[in-house]
Parts: sequence; C-alpha cells; structure tokens
Amino acid sequence: MSLQEFLINKGYCKVKLHYTKTNHFELKAAINGEKGRFILDTGASNSCVDFEFTNMFGLTVEDSDVKAAGAGAIDMLTQVSKKNIVKIGKWKSKKNSIILFDLTHVNMALANHNANSVHGIIGADILKKTKAIIDYNKKYLYLKL
Repeated sequence: MSLQEFLINKGYCKVKLHYTKTNHFELKAAINGEKGRFILDTGASNSCVDFEFTNMFGLTVEDSDVKAAGAGAIDMLTQVSKKNIVKIGKWKSKKNSIILFDLTHVNMALANHNANSVHGIIGADILKKTKAIIDYNKKYLYLKL
C-alpha cells in the first residue's frame, strides 16, 4: 500500500505542491472564498497575508502588539484578522486567525529569482490543525479532513 492510499484511507485529502525556483513549496488556498497563492512554511508559526490583499480576502483587521520577524526582516508591524474561512483542497475550517504584515521582502526575493509573487504564507498553525503530512518526494501535502 502506498503512502497516498494509506493516508486517503485514514481520512486525509491530498493537495498538490509546486516547487518554486527559490526551493520553496507553493500551494493554492482560498481565504473567505477568494483564491490565492501561498508559500508553505513549516517554520512560520502563523499563517499570514500581505497587507496589500486585506480587501481581496475580505479580512476584518485589528491592530496587534505582536511584531513579526523572519527571512531577513524583524520587528515588523502586524494586524490580525479572526474568524476567517480557509480552504485548502477539500479541507476547510471556519475559525482561522490570519496575521497581516508587509511581505514585500518575501515577494522581492521571489522576483529576484524570477518566481511568482505570493499572497501569503500557510504556516504551522494550519499545519498542526490539519495534522499535515508533507510528501517531499511526490510533492503532496496531506490534510486530515
């Protein structure tokens, strides 16, 4: 029995991952019904969206005292949006918090490698919630339904 068959039998859905020119996995996801392109980042504690896409994803935001840091940027101002519907493949959850901050540094790094820009990052918060399993070899993300 393959890993895929085993996980599907255990109630997981599979989501295709795309390997980028920057050696990241990228996937498609929807927030509040709007589709976007996201980096899969197991090292990011929270899922994030760039401030630029607040309206696109219908996010209601409030200020946050948390400062974001990562990939060469520190002490970045953030906002938070609560109770959002996130859908990845067949998996869907209605009570997700999304952190908003400036992802310009991420998209500039992608552009420097001729890679597509992203709307945000899917982080460990969602990966833990979904009991995610990543098949690096076959480029699939498995999420528990």
